[in-house]
Amino acid sequence: MTIGWLDLAAGASGDMLLGALVDAGVPLHVLAAPVAALPVEPITLTTEPATRHGLGATRVHVHAPPSHVHRTWADVRALLTDAVLPPAVREGALAVFERLAVAEGRVHRVPAEEVHFHEVGALDALADVVGVVAGFTHLGLDALTASPVALGSGSARGAHGVVPIPGPAVLELLRGVPVVAGPVPAETCTPTGAALLAALVAEWTTLPAMRVQRVGSGAGGRDPEQLPNVVRLVLGEPADQPADELLLETNVDDLDPRLWPGVLTELLAAGASDAWLTPILMKKGRPAHTLSVLCRPGALVAVHDVVVATTSTIGMRVQPVRKVALDRAQARVEVLGGQIGVKVARSGGRVVNVSVEFEDVAALAGQLQLPVKEVLRAATAAAERAHPVTPAG
Repeated sequence: MTIGWLDLAAGASGDMLLGALVDAGVPLHVLAAPVAALPVEPITLTTEPATRHGLGATRVHVHAPPSHVHRTWADVRALLTDAVLPPAVREGALAVFERLAVAEGRVHRVPAEEVHFHEVGALDALADVVGVVAGFTHLGLDALTASPVALGSGSARGAHGVVPIPGPAVLELLRGVPVVAGPVPAETCTPTGAALLAALVAEWTTLPAMRVQRVGSGAGGRDPEQLPNVVRLVLGEPADQPADELLLETNVDDLDPRLWPGVLTELLAAGASDAWLTPILMKKGRPAHTLSVLCRPGALVAVHDVVVATTSTIGMRVQPVRKVALDRAQARVEVLGGQIGVKVARSGGRVVNVSVEFEDVAALAGQLQLPVKEVLRAATAAAERAHPVTPAG
């Protein structure tokens, strides 16, 4: 189980969140690829090291041509719907912009559908939203929490004239969220940053008890004298986390072996993350099998019921186990005119293992009436080209 916590003592903006993600080990291409897929003028992301009050951080720059297009919520929704994006990224970005539309509509007393995005409708804001959503999707956190948000104070000039800080849309977006002005007399939380936080953060709290694994610091453009202008992303696992999974085992010596494939299939359908058999020799020289099943604690009852119903066991051993798992992501590659699923595993941000989905390979081989080994060879080569293993160092 991996959790994250955002330190928002300096506020939040889209580019600061992008920087924190990159600094925490999310590869830049994970953020940049979906941004480049947007059907708008070319947008690119670059990074540079930054220092804020002696604290090292990463700053992400969004490079986009000048744009005078004032998009409505309907325009942005159509743009994101038409973009070639992973479903989770598309849905996440739509949710963020919907929050923005509703908040702006309430502030300006117009229906959300009629809201014209000015500052938040610019290309850099589109890049911020899509990039940040893609980054957190890549991390696959079980929970994201955050500190109270510093919003700033004073006033600023926007598209509609002078507005107070915190901005009306920011306050609308963060209803029910603990906020403070903070020590900086300027805007420290942008509407885009507020919408991202409202959509992504599950709980607002001080740093939870956790075993820290990675920390990323994303720098803002300003360097105020009051405090380091950074968002910190802390990743780890809960300190009081129970066992990642449970291991259930039982020895069976009187089950027709033809039943075992069905047993394993039912266990996986019931929520087991893995299930396997080990040949053993029991008392009186009886050949038998040890059935081993891994499952989350929440799936214990369902898995137990399947074992009891499908085997002849009269008891099981249950013990907690811990797992060390690599970061992983799903992708697809084009092979011989078809699509093959690919699992990409990373360690410390480096690609260390790439494997193709054999069932996809077998299905495509059947469609093309080719030997499975030939399609497997082509798929493996395509996966390696698309996701080359990164050398250490």
